[in-house]
Amino acid sequence: MSVRTLPLLFLNLGGEMLYVLDQRLRAQNIPGDKARKILNDIISTMFNRKFMEELFKPQELYSKKALRTVYNHLAHASIMRLNQASMDKLYDLMTMAFKYQVLLCPRPKDVLLVTFNHLDAIKGFIQDSPTILHQVDETFRQLIEIYGSLSAGEFQLIRQTLLIFFQDLHIRVSTFLKDKVQNSNGRFVLPVSGPVPWGTEVPGVIRMFNDKGEEVKKIEFKHGGDYVAAQKEGSFQLYGSRVLKLGTNMYSVNRPVETHLSAESKNLASRTQENIAPNPLAKEELNFLARLMGGMEIKKTSSPEPGFRLNLFTTDEEEEHAALSRPEELSYEVINIQATQDQQRNEELARIMGEFEITEQPEITEQSASKGDDLLAMMDRL
Repeated sequence: MSVRTLPLLFLNLGGEMLYVLDQRLRAQNIPGDKARKILNDIISTMFNRKFMEELFKPQELYSKKALRTVYNHLAHASIMRLNQASMDKLYDLMTMAFKYQVLLCPRPKDVLLVTFNHLDAIKGFIQDSPTILHQVDETFRQLIEIYGSLSAGEFQLIRQTLLIFFQDLHIRVSTFLKDKVQNSNGRFVLPVSGPVPWGTEVPGVIRMFNDKGEEVKKIEFKHGGDYVAAQKEGSFQLYGSRVLKLGTNMYSVNRPVETHLSAESKNLASRTQENIAPNPLAKEELNFLARLMGGMEIKKTSSPEPGFRLNLFTTDEEEEHAALSRPEELSYEVINIQATQDQQRNEELARIMGEFEITEQPEITEQSASKGDDLLAMMDRL
């Protein structure tokens, strides 16, 4: 397991989250000024300096539930609210999109180009906010400084760590199914054509060398694909063409995107119910969340704005049906962590909860009001 994987995982998933939210804000005809403010608030929180400092510390990945809790708070760092079903769908879209990108990376190092594509697009959302642009550029520079000198072997370990994280996720996404890059069982189709990784040759030749390193024989074979040589390498600098298209916004063309649990995922869920007792990593994950969320500073506004609920489904009926039909075993509220039993940790979480408080919003719906933003309660529901 690589201890340098978490920043790449978080930034890429965060980029996919922003793509989906931007698409849904446009689809629901949210006024441009309000939509920009929502994205600005989320991006400002996401790239907060203290938060990034905690994120970039060498550390192992934690569970999907722990990370999802971070994204739940991040998505609610503005006046926008998502109920449980929409948050589930948002997280499904985020994870499956990035899993697809990791699988298709021509070489392990290209996961950094995928990250840069996400950050380039994020900068496009905040063109009129120089302060937030500076935050994103600072993260860019950290990525270049830390990851620019890593070896191919270290990037291979990062890629393997990411694939282990995603290995049991087989959720079908309508866009992927229509483009025929995903099968009906939720598994992705890997292409046997296109550019080969930069610095490598097109398959089809076997070369044999003697003990002096001289080529003595060459054999050609049919590789069965339609490969071409890479024209140039993508830029690993602050600016420049990334060449690689993985990680760009697939929602730039407005089209509905649905997610469905594959039969394989449903069967897996029915066989692997989680224990309601805390797992051995529960305390470490709680510490991780406390540190990570402690860096998320949400600015309090002087004048309250009316909040609104964003629906990731076409209608409220579809959202309600998704909430009822999702297998209980796949919910993200399984592990029971009794944070209140640890007085010191309780005080720390109470402090963090205070930092997450947003100016009180008018009650939108009974359902959204029942969610609450109490971090202690959320930790108990993990």
